[in-house]
Amino acid sequence: MLNQRAHQLCKSIRRDAGELRIEVTTLPCGATVIDCGVKSRGGLEAGRRLAEVCLAGLGEVQIVPHGDYPAIAFRTDHPVAACMASQYAGWEVKGEKFFAMGSGPMRAAAGREELFNDIGLRESADVAVGVLEADKLPPDAVAMEIAQKCNVRPEGLTLLVAPTTSQAGTVQVVARSIETALHKLHELKFDLHRVESGWGIAPLPPVSADFLSAIGRTNDAILYGGHALLYVRGDDESLQVVGPQTPSSASLDHGRPFKEIFAAAGNDFYKIDRALFSPAVVTFVNLDTGHTFRFGKFEPAVLEASFH
Repeated sequence: MLNQRAHQLCKSIRRDAGELRIEVTTLPCGATVIDCGVKSRGGLEAGRRLAEVCLAGLGEVQIVPHGDYPAIAFRTDHPVAACMASQYAGWEVKGEKFFAMGSGPMRAAAGREELFNDIGLRESADVAVGVLEADKLPPDAVAMEIAQKCNVRPEGLTLLVAPTTSQAGTVQVVARSIETALHKLHELKFDLHRVESGWGIAPLPPVSADFLSAIGRTNDAILYGGHALLYVRGDDESLQVVGPQTPSSASLDHGRPFKEIFAAAGNDFYKIDRALFSPAVVTFVNLDTGHTFRFGKFEPAVLEASFH
């Protein structure tokens, strides 16, 4: 159960709250809120553990050396469950003067997205865990609505929150190189259940104090510096067909810093070419044939411009 796994991780995070520089509060409805960077300081380790909660504990996240910047690397042997049923930010959470992009296994408990018709993995749970990318802590009414949609009692709900402008928020967003590759493959009608395992890496950009720059840098880290290595089964021919369409270079918007692309689209994600949202490089290792196929290219000049 994805939510049970994430709930156990949250117990250890709450236990280590002081060390992680985070704050844990209980809303009037009984839901638990773990502040990883809104009012609390948070930090890199809070972000690393936040990213593992996003994956429902089905992946290991590490901060590793990587040229001039550290990088976020992670691996999973359960890519569809960890990345698509849990980590993908497929839930727009809205309330009075509140908005967040919601991820985590609470999505599987709610099962409201059409995506679950394709991948399955809906679940009925006694507890639900969600991660909110937001610059405010959720109000009581929002938590109650989430609990209702997940069919759990409010006291069974845990929400972890971090803005993109925080250390923890930056880490958890950049830890999505495999997820973005799988999401692109899903849009290309590729059977995700062919993907057995995944390893991904992307450079960790400097934290930005303003929202637009933070969005720009974290997206650029994946679009121009991210690498997803996918271990798959099946035929080689389909990989050679879908491969060139998978990395971010398949988009006509590719090659400019994301902040610039976002501004040209009127700060509207839905006006940006969806083909852009994928790692710079995607590598397929076919476990059945032993053949490897690599597509895309890194763009260090774009990263340099974005990060500075």
